[in-house]
Amino acid sequence: MAKKQQNSASAVKKRTDSYYYKIAKNSISRTRQDISSWQRALRQADNMDNPRRTLLQNLYKDISLDALLTSQLSNRINITTSSSFSIRQGEDVNDEITAMLASSNWFTDLIRYILESRFYGTTVVELITDELGNIKPVIFPRTHVIPEQGFVLWDVSEKAGFDYRNSKEYGTYVLEFGDEKDYGLLNRAIPHVLFKKFAHSCWSELCEVYGIPPRVIKTNTQDPRMLSRAESMMRDFGASAWFIIDETESFEFARGADTNGDVYANLIRLCNNEMSMLISGAIIGQDTEHGNESKENVSMQQFVRLCDSDKQYVEKYMNSAVMGALYQIGILPEGCSFSFDQKENLDELYTRTIGFLPYFDIDSEWVKQKFSIEVTGAKQFGIADDSDFPESLQD
Repeated sequence: MAKKQQNSASAVKKRTDSYYYKIAKNSISRTRQDISSWQRALRQADNMDNPRRTLLQNLYKDISLDALLTSQLSNRINITTSSSFSIRQGEDVNDEITAMLASSNWFTDLIRYILESRFYGTTVVELITDELGNIKPVIFPRTHVIPEQGFVLWDVSEKAGFDYRNSKEYGTYVLEFGDEKDYGLLNRAIPHVLFKKFAHSCWSELCEVYGIPPRVIKTNTQDPRMLSRAESMMRDFGASAWFIIDETESFEFARGADTNGDVYANLIRLCNNEMSMLISGAIIGQDTEHGNESKENVSMQQFVRLCDSDKQYVEKYMNSAVMGALYQIGILPEGCSFSFDQKENLDELYTRTIGFLPYFDIDSEWVKQKFSIEVTGAKQFGIADDSDFPESLQD
């Protein structure tokens, strides 16, 4: 395998004309975004003659700063990237190749990039080398990619670029993931994040204005001396301030707002729930007032089903694109396939094992392997005849 890794490194080193370093990086404009910005981005992406996803991808970067959305995406992606997998040659698992890829950061990054295509839309990855000659997958900036045309712009402000689907590296060093007609799940999250940011802004303004009620002083504004005195008192008003006013003057606190921000809290809660439903398929662990164990269990089952779908999605691209590319490059031998390891339901298996213990001998090594239980001996049970077995076991 060491020889195979050396061959793969030398094969990648021969590429001295990486596309990635030719693409101009652009600054991101951090202007305030609203629903009109989203509609404008969609019109640009839907343009049949000159489609561009620059504005849409910039919106994705902007909404990805939302804490809850970041948490939901990380939870879903990390479930798959942290799952164990196996590399098979034919019917047998190649433990050496599996261990090599499992310990490689670049292979984990590749799995992550495949998954991100479900959220960000079409993702084009190039396999390059770093300063040490190690393989490093990088993403072509999604703002530069035009999936409908299979084209990457050198600069988003220009029309020059290259046709990556017709390049000689396509399918080996250049890999594409995702449906070219799909904008990704984040497109559906945009309005909820924007409304949430709007509610946050309004609520913070409410706190600023009415958190401490405004102070009002009535005085003779035509008298410069009295006006200056009133201004000085208002400036000096603090925790321990005091002052004396004339009998013709009056001081009071203005009446605060009639709301404590419930309307904003409800809007934020609605947006959070919608984002959770979109990314995780359920609202998990957020509603502490109306939550219960059965509801959380059902929600987690839904989340697990989505993660299983993600694993199938990764397996499809691994076996249809990545494994063949790594063979062409020289990293893997021919005939390799990728699959995630099936996770057993140990709770159910333990319950069934306990049910069989009074009637059958269970291999102590198997018990130790499955449940990490040290078995020091076996108990003897006498069974008179088959009538002692439960009816379900007699069959």
